[in-house]
Amino acid sequence: MAIKEDIERGNDSVLESAAVSLLQEENDMADKEDGYTDQTSSKASLWMVYFSTFVAVCGSFEFGSCAGYSSPTQTAIRTDLSLSLAEYSVFGSILTFGAMIGAITSGPIADFIGRKGAMRTATGFCVGGWLAIYFAKGALLLDVGRLATGYGMGVFSYVVPVFIAEIAPKNLRGALTTINQLMICTGVSVAFIIGTVLTWRALALTGLIPCAVLLFGLFFIPESPRWLAKIGREKEFEAALQDLRGKDTNISKEADEIRDYIETLERLPKAKMMDLFQQRYLNSVIIGVGLMVFQQFGGINGICFYVSNIFEMAGFSAAVGTIIYAILQVVITGLNTTVIDKAGRKPLLLVSSTGLVLGCILSGVSFYLRDHNLALDAVPILAVTGILIYISAFSAGMGAVPWVIMSEIFPINIKGAAGSLATLVNWFGAWAVSYTFNFLMSWSAYGTFILYAAINAGAILFVVTLVPETKGKTLEQIQAAINA
Repeated sequence: MAIKEDIERGNDSVLESAAVSLLQEENDMADKEDGYTDQTSSKASLWMVYFSTFVAVCGSFEFGSCAGYSSPTQTAIRTDLSLSLAEYSVFGSILTFGAMIGAITSGPIADFIGRKGAMRTATGFCVGGWLAIYFAKGALLLDVGRLATGYGMGVFSYVVPVFIAEIAPKNLRGALTTINQLMICTGVSVAFIIGTVLTWRALALTGLIPCAVLLFGLFFIPESPRWLAKIGREKEFEAALQDLRGKDTNISKEADEIRDYIETLERLPKAKMMDLFQQRYLNSVIIGVGLMVFQQFGGINGICFYVSNIFEMAGFSAAVGTIIYAILQVVITGLNTTVIDKAGRKPLLLVSSTGLVLGCILSGVSFYLRDHNLALDAVPILAVTGILIYISAFSAGMGAVPWVIMSEIFPINIKGAAGSLATLVNWFGAWAVSYTFNFLMSWSAYGTFILYAAINAGAILFVVTLVPETKGKTLEQIQAAINA
């Protein structure tokens, strides 16, 4: 299971760890080459790289559209289809269950039919899911549609960042792969904003737009050269790489490096899940999995999926609050991509976790005042301030940094198995939080936020005591720091 089992299964996600893993490993390899000259000079035509990235991140935007759908539609769907709170909680959370399945199967799919084939598969599930939601007359078809879009979302969470990382030249790879996370946030935010003016059925149809752009665009972009090389399609590999680097660019050195890299990964022993619990790997696994636990159980998917309802409960305009939330999320995420390599991973995590605690406390206090009829005029502003601080803090660190650290702390020979475990924990946490959130809010709104505040406070202690700073360090230096 060559290139991808080691860099892929650290995949699934939401998130972007596979792309960063590939970047780190190939940068390490390239840096060892004396006199290395980037094959993409200023004269090279990179329009195909940019166009291919644009097509691929339509999948990231679709990911965000799926994730953002449930928040602005909760009241309307429950009213129109007479759904109970439990039924809507199933609808909201089953997305992450589908994503878990999609993430687990995405590696084999992308290996068997290619990165473009995997994106087409994900798009097909999303199209079917959105149509099922649009035509739903009851809970069953609604849930089937949500499950299908979740599956597509899970596949996109892996294949998009990996595809971008595999087509991008070394000097652009970091910048281009960050677009993945930015487009996910943009998709969520657009769903939040237009969901305030569209009906829930019309909003479902808008989810078809990025699918259409992606399907059409895939006809005009090349397959990943690294995947083509991996399966032995040599002529197509060279043609795709030439397409991406420009017709006048000499690709021979980069092509040889790709071949050597794939051969090296194929010779590595395949780690099994039980190998992760050996003493030499245990610290890395605890850090990687622990960050995923705190990222999810700090409440992000409950708040993100149902933020409109939170504003309504606090007596604030759901439309206005959601729009502010959406804009702030995109702006902070965009800024974060520019500072992660300057500020360092650990400081961002600590600032982020502190902000999460503060946001939860403010929101909890607002609902405590509401429940006890105290200072009622202050309730809406406290709730909104708390939620906005929360999402700003999450976007500033806890959202993306755990994935970056995960890609850096695992030795390459266990990266696949360890990444799979961490990703599975992440999606399970996303499901658990999104499913239980409405029930917790019914039990005690302020108690829910205080619970999340306590978990995020635990994250601060975890980061201070166990998480190393990985900025500017080689993989060998990181391993030495973890196992010191």
